[in-house]
Amino acid sequence: MTEPKQQGQTAGLTPEVLKSALKAFKKRLKLTALDDDSRLGRGALSGGPTGVFAIRPPSQFPQQVWNELCRQGKLRDTGHGLYELVKPS
Repeated sequence: MTEPKQQGQTAGLTPEVLKSALKAFKKRLKLTALDDDSRLGRGALSGGPTGVFAIRPPSQFPQQVWNELCRQGKLRDTGHGLYELVKPS
C-alpha cells in the first residue's frame, strides 16, 4: 500500500537535491551581492556595501524544493518570488 513519507522527503525530493539546491542558492546570493557591491556610480561617501538579502532562486530546481527548504527553516520566503537565507542563531 502506501509508505509514510520520511521526514525531510516530499514528492521525490532527496536530501542530495535539497543540499544541491541550497548550495546553488548560496552561490547565487554571494555572486549577486558581489555584483551589487562592485557596480559603478555609487557615491564615494555613501558608506560600505548596501547588502543584498533576498534573491530569486535558481530556476533549475522546481518550486517544491524551495518550499521544502522554507519548511525546514533554511530559507525564508520574503514574497514576490524572493527568498533569503535564514541566519543561524
